[in-house]
Formats: sequence, structure tokens, C-alpha cells
Amino acid sequence: MITEQRNPKTIHIDQVSTIEMLKLFNEEDKLVAGAVEAEIPQIAKAVDLIYDMMKAGGRLIYMGAGTSGRIGILDASEVCNAYGVEPGRIIAFLAGGEEALIHSVSSAQDDKFMGVEELKHINFTADDVLLGISSSGTTPYVTGAMEYAKRLGSPTIALTCTSESELSQIADIIIASVVGPEAITGSTRMKSATAHKMVLNMISTGVMIKLGKVYENLMIDIKPSNVKLHNRRTRVVAQALDVENTKAEELLNMSNGNTRLAILMGLGGLTVNQAQKLLETYDNDIKACLRDELCQQEHQEGNHHPLFE
Repeated sequence: MITEQRNPKTIHIDQVSTIEMLKLFNEEDKLVAGAVEAEIPQIAKAVDLIYDMMKAGGRLIYMGAGTSGRIGILDASEVCNAYGVEPGRIIAFLAGGEEALIHSVSSAQDDKFMGVEELKHINFTADDVLLGISSSGTTPYVTGAMEYAKRLGSPTIALTCTSESELSQIADIIIASVVGPEAITGSTRMKSATAHKMVLNMISTGVMIKLGKVYENLMIDIKPSNVKLHNRRTRVVAQALDVENTKAEELLNMSNGNTRLAILMGLGGLTVNQAQKLLETYDNDIKACLRDELCQQEHQEGNHHPLFE
């Protein structure tokens, strides 16, 4: 398989200078973006599928082993916090569990039934979507879970770095970012892992945008769990409305910390109650709310939120 092949361009990497070594790494890394770009049509299918499933109340489940699994956990944990995703809507499993986050538990990836048991534990159903991550496309922990999901009738997505693999025979959507042999033979934590991270960034962020958690290019469902995120939430409102942070804070206080509510109040010149009713009517879509007759009327009359007077 290509992930285990030797790279002819780096056979003498153990004899070159540090600078030359790093340049070789960098030249290989340059291939990753192109490999991911070639898969954009498949990535788009994955985004649309996951959006449809999550919009209908389903969950997104990542499953992987080793570096692939750790990248899944990284993406799931970051997205949930940054975009205010409800607990349990995006879940990531790693072969070997929490211990494998810190220490290698390499034998766990060979257990074809472990992934199945983890899906059963969360009551995985056909309403959920499973995304399996495996550079080789042959990891038993992942293939076993994918086969189980297929038997349930759940849609499945495979993220690999090989064009033909066991996973590609199972999954409904195959994203194969073929980055070629690694600089160090078999070290898929390098180019392959980078490709996985890039693809997951695109998938999860794309789904969040389609779910309405982004206004223009601003995150509007931030969970302010620390000072940095609290300040970011304030900046988001200030940037959306082109006002000072102090004005943004006042609107956030009035909206009980609801970012999208604060933005709609400011843009539409609305009261809290007016903005809440519009968001309920238009499924939290700010731009759809702004097209409503009420906002159009306020705009035509030159009304602004009292804070801006």
C-alpha cells in the first residue's frame, strides 16, 4: 500500500544537513494541499450529507486509531466549543480510549469489535453518520465499526490516504487524499495526518456554516468558557455591527449573552422581544430575519438601536 512505500526522494535523508532535511520535509508537505484539493467534490458530498443528518437531529461520529483517531478527537472537541454545539452531537472515538491520547496503545487498532461496542454504547442508529479515519484504509477498529454502521443503514464516510482500500469498499462517500509515500517510510503522522486535519477542518467548519453558526465569517454561537472566548464574543458583535466593544457589551448584556440576538438587535434596530420572535420564525437565520418586513421597515425609517444614538 502507498502509505508503506519508500519515498525515493528521501532515501538519503539521514545523510543531509539539518536545513536540507527540513527542506525535504517541506517539499513533501507541499503535496498535501493538492491532494486535498483533488478531493473537494467528495468533501462537498460529505458536508452536505452531515448537514442533512445533523439538521434532522442526528449525530456525527468520528472513529480512528493512533494519530488519525487523535485528530478526530481534536476536531470534535474544538468544534463543539467554538460553535456552541450541544453536548453529544459530535463524538469522537479513539482505539484504546483516553489512555491512547497520551500513550500509544497500538494493539487496540487490531480489535475489529471494539469500535462496534463503542457505537452500541452510545446507541448509534441509522439517524447518525459515521466518519471513519484511517490513512491505510484497513484499520480493523475502523472497518469493523463501518460495517456495523452499514448494517444499521447509517450513512458512512471514509477518510483515507489510499485510492483503493477496504474502507473504500464499505463507505458511501470515500475521501482519499493520496499524499504519496511519507518522508519517513510508514510515518503517517506526517503528510497523511496533515491531510486528515485539513479535510476535517473543511468538513466540520462547512457543516457549522450550513447550520447557521456563522454570520458572514464570524462565529456567532461561541461558548465563552474562558476569558479569550468571552473577549472574542464581544469582538464578534462589535465587528458585525461596526461599533465599539463597549456598545457590543451592552447589547450582549441586554440579550443575556446571546451573540446572534445581540447582532440582530443592532442590525435591525429591534428590541429583545422583536429579535427573539424573528429568530424563532426564521430558524435562527440572521440574514433571513433582516429580510423580514419588520427589519425592512425599521431600515427605511432610518431606525437604529437606541444604543447607537
